[in-house]
Amino acid sequence: MLIHVLILIASAALIYLGSEWFVNAIEWLGSLLGVRAIAVGTVLAAIGTALPETIVTLMAVLSGKNEESANLGIGAALAGPLVLSTIAYGIVGFLMIRRFPRRHVIEVDRAPLLMDQRWFLGIAVVSLALGLLDIPGKAWLSLGFLGMYAIYVVRELRGEDTPDQAKRAEEADELEALKIWRSATPPAGWAVVLQTLGALVLFVAASHQFVNELTWIAPAIGIAPAAVALVLAPIATELPEIMNAVIWVRQGKNHLALANISGSMMVQATVPVAFGLIFTPWLFGRILLSAAICTIAAITYQLFVIRGARFTPRWLASVAVFYGLFIGSLVFLIPMGIN
Repeated sequence: MLIHVLILIASAALIYLGSEWFVNAIEWLGSLLGVRAIAVGTVLAAIGTALPETIVTLMAVLSGKNEESANLGIGAALAGPLVLSTIAYGIVGFLMIRRFPRRHVIEVDRAPLLMDQRWFLGIAVVSLALGLLDIPGKAWLSLGFLGMYAIYVVRELRGEDTPDQAKRAEEADELEALKIWRSATPPAGWAVVLQTLGALVLFVAASHQFVNELTWIAPAIGIAPAAVALVLAPIATELPEIMNAVIWVRQGKNHLALANISGSMMVQATVPVAFGLIFTPWLFGRILLSAAICTIAAITYQLFVIRGARFTPRWLASVAVFYGLFIGSLVFLIPMGIN
């Protein structure tokens, strides 16, 4: 038992270290590639930090063809949007409470956030509808989810910065020194790429190990596979996004923190779902249905919060309540043996 706990702690520490090095490198990579300020968070960082969850989903759906492996894969696909839309945004809001006055309105460009939330809401509703319908040819609909993400990436990369985003882009000269580059001169391109890939490998491997240590708990305490994927696995696989957000909020880069969560939600609401549609029947039991409904409720609430004077740290932090509601539903469903 003790060895498992120690490995869990070590894996979590490596995930944080990998995230810190990744954040440091991805800002330099965005600067070198000339990527617009907001796309550093919504595309470059999001794709990297979404890898653990995507890998877990793919491994789950390929590991077997029985109902348990299917539920594990579907649960892993739903876990990312659920945790990001509740816990991740909630943590960012909580951290901001400590930095700003009580009624401080979060000063970021809200238009991209509102647009992203509307996209998420539509995708989440379609995903839920497909989980309730047993129709032929459902796997082909995976192309639609992949196409939606491709459109999102093109929109982010080709879009133009607002005046506020352009101002932030000028802060590139103030980037923290690349951790593997000891010279006072700007880092070479190979060094930026090397640190980016190295950090990715580190936190993907650490996340995978963290999940392995968590999943041995499930058989011992009789938790349903869907609950394992929705509760235990995200503790590790969503740590990179959460850690990135923590680091950026600590550095005062709130726009990147929110953009990283927003972009990661778009990856995880499309790519893992596409894998689920291809390799599983994509049918929801009550636990999976509860997760999907809580995600949709959280996204709807975010749309309400981001508008007007309500977009304050306290209102943002309160979105974590929806994850509490999901846990409450599990407390009710698991003792009844409901999957």
